[in-house]
Amino acid sequence: MRWFLHGKIHKATVTQADLNYVGSITIDEDLCEKVGFAEGEKVLIVSNTSGSRLETYVIYGERGSGVICMNGAAAHLVKKGEEVIIMGFELADKSPETKLVLVDENNKFVRYL
Repeated sequence: MRWFLHGKIHKATVTQADLNYVGSITIDEDLCEKVGFAEGEKVLIVSNTSGSRLETYVIYGERGSGVICMNGAAAHLVKKGEEVIIMGFELADKSPETKLVLVDENNKFVRYL
């Protein structure tokens, strides 16, 4: 068994950072559906702006809102306005069908990569 990338949101913009929330990343449910992220799933976030990397879990945000909100301690590492890549992985015997999504500056789906 190996870890394989199963889904990625590429070039998303962080719309909010909430230090007072108890952990996680809030992601527009439409985007989660496009890449196959489950609520509560562990994801890796990489900031193209600062170079910060962190792991947290997904909370669904309002459909169609474009929300990408860093919650809790993660808000210290990745701030509002930063460009990020959000990746989900799965443990499998072989590489799964990977869903790679490109979004625009408002975090709206542009196309599959």
